[in-house]
Amino acid sequence: MKYKAFGKTGLRVSQVALGTGNFGTGWGYGADPDVAAAIFNTYAEAGGNFIDAADIYQFGQAEELLGALLNGRREDFVLTTKFTNGATPNANRLVTGNSRKAMVASVEASLKRLKTDRIDIYWAHHPDGVTPIEEIVRGFEDLARAGKILYAGLSNFPAWRLSRAVTLAELTHAVPIAAAQFEHSLVHREPEADLFPASLELGLGIVTWSPLGGGMLTGKYRKGDKGRAEGFGGRVFQPENSTQRTLTLDSVLAIAEELGVSASQVAIAWAGTHGAVPIIGPRSQAQLRDNLDALALPLSPEQINRLDAVSSLGLSTSARRPISWDDLTIV
Repeated sequence: MKYKAFGKTGLRVSQVALGTGNFGTGWGYGADPDVAAAIFNTYAEAGGNFIDAADIYQFGQAEELLGALLNGRREDFVLTTKFTNGATPNANRLVTGNSRKAMVASVEASLKRLKTDRIDIYWAHHPDGVTPIEEIVRGFEDLARAGKILYAGLSNFPAWRLSRAVTLAELTHAVPIAAAQFEHSLVHREPEADLFPASLELGLGIVTWSPLGGGMLTGKYRKGDKGRAEGFGGRVFQPENSTQRTLTLDSVLAIAEELGVSASQVAIAWAGTHGAVPIIGPRSQAQLRDNLDALALPLSPEQINRLDAVSSLGLSTSARRPISWDDLTIV
């Protein structure tokens, strides 16, 4: 596993993060505790040190499982979690959203489930359409001063709100907005037009989720697999519903055959060429090992160009700054 400096922070994080949306079965789809523990331990043994969670994942079960798994080795990981949605079905409106009240209630509940005294990176999961960015920035500052969080981040926020939050934090000397998280894959390249350039110019650590397009880029759905197409109610699944997506998947499968690897590895390796930390979210040990094998996959410039061309949204080349995993600072 290689490591890189994370944005303007002093953190040194592994080249992929472990997403824990599948830790637990509270959503009716996921991994039981023994499987989740095996996934966590294998990721750690491979050198992974970046954990991505959220209070909503499996209705709190993911954080509870992490709390047990981190016992005795808390300082070996950058622990991140999110608030906005609440940890129970139909959570009370006062503990959901991005208000300071919801933020405080959520962080206290997450700390109890995680069995820790602070969260390394605390994310607002997504905009709630109500709370002004000033309130979110001020709330993060309060939590940092109380020692509850070390860094703040915004997940799934548009580039203009992200930029405004960073600027407000700077002007008010609040805890900096240190990181941005958003979806990015060969079938969701829109962030290359705004979120990537904004994050890079602002010096933010970048984390991207769903590098496999919710599983579509594995090619398994062409064989009748249901998986994410039905699991999680079909959320965060990118269907093969256009000619371009079909051609993109065809190219992924062709390159996978050329290299003698899985389509998943090709898609994850491509996601790693943008300077971000992609999140992998395996539901089994087999999926994890396959995902980790992508870290040693040497996509050639020609293969990267083929994938870029077939999945292109017509963006200018300046919207993308190719960075190979081989260029990561090893620390």
